[in-house]
Amino acid sequence: MKANILIIRLLSVLIVGATLISACTPATTPAPTTAPVEQSAPAEQSAPAEESAPVEQSAPATSAPSPMEELIAAAKEEGTLTTIALPHDWCNYGEAIEAFKAKYGLEVNELSPLASSGEEIEAIKANKDNKGPQAPDVVDIGFAFGPQAKEEGLLMPYKVSTWDSIPAETKDPDGYWYGDYYGVIAFLTNIDVQPSVPQDWSDLLKPEYKGQVALSGDPRTGTQDILAVFASALANGGSLDDAQPGLDFFANLNKAGNLIPLSATNGLVAKGETPIRIAWDYNLLAAVDSFEGNPKAEVVIPKNGRIAGIYIQAISAYAPHPNAAKLWMEFLYSDEGQEIWMKGYCHPIRETDMRQRNAISDDILAKLPDVSGVVFPSLGQLEAAQKVITEGWVSVVGVEIQKAP
Repeated sequence: MKANILIIRLLSVLIVGATLISACTPATTPAPTTAPVEQSAPAEQSAPAEESAPVEQSAPATSAPSPMEELIAAAKEEGTLTTIALPHDWCNYGEAIEAFKAKYGLEVNELSPLASSGEEIEAIKANKDNKGPQAPDVVDIGFAFGPQAKEEGLLMPYKVSTWDSIPAETKDPDGYWYGDYYGVIAFLTNIDVQPSVPQDWSDLLKPEYKGQVALSGDPRTGTQDILAVFASALANGGSLDDAQPGLDFFANLNKAGNLIPLSATNGLVAKGETPIRIAWDYNLLAAVDSFEGNPKAEVVIPKNGRIAGIYIQAISAYAPHPNAAKLWMEFLYSDEGQEIWMKGYCHPIRETDMRQRNAISDDILAKLPDVSGVVFPSLGQLEAAQKVITEGWVSVVGVEIQKAP
């Protein structure tokens, strides 16, 4: 019995030991249900997988062209801009045209540099159905001609990018026309021919100026000449609402034999054929520069009758090159274009804005004359004065101004 109990105890110890040994042995990893994934070879040794080409990197995203870039491209496709009535010595248009051509690579077809505002309007009318070289794309006309041309459907609306800096009273709210620059009526005298320089309108009636005084064109069609008559009215008892005294003054000038019935040019002044020319100050100051002292000449802004005349830019509704026309406007109304006008002694329409931003060089500012006291007629006053002057010139003054040869 004792022997049996001993055997039973020995068996119990063996069972416990086996259990302890079993607990200390790591468990066997179960076999995977799928084949293991093979490790790929190092990158430098592996060949690209045949079933999928490497993903190409996309090119950097480019922004869409700006409106200005699109306009430049469209203008270059047209290739040409046709202007009219832009003499190179008028408001420094020579430099403006050359700078525009160089900047954008367009050709500029220049029509009738000496045409008047009225003739520019007629050129649009005459070429409504003509897309050839005689059809102007753009016009530079007198202030009073803008509303008339718009009403007749001759202009195309377009607002330049600097639109907000153009004074509201000098532009059409819908963009059919807008002021570009202004000048003041002045006298240019060839001192070699006439050493006594007139200082005011009344001086022009003196006997010493017989056969020496000339306008720059016909007051029935030219803004510069309409404003010359208007200015003389202010100096002879008239007002911004009464231009009649201007006609009376020129009638007296003609009766005295002092008025030459010929359109004066700077060339004719230099030759002495029209020793005293009445015109915008910017044209006359540019003339003195071009003379280079031969002949000696002087520009005077008269003491009385200081009147400013605004010119306006517009695009023809029938422009053969509308995009080139818009690009031309953008150029003229940029700071660069406005400063080019100032170099030609013109007062650009954005001058106030540019002065406030100190965007005008000192040497250019120093060239502009003192025009203090100048008055700016409203559009209504200009229209009324233009009607009086154009309709009454022949009957009151009694002279036909002929074009220069």
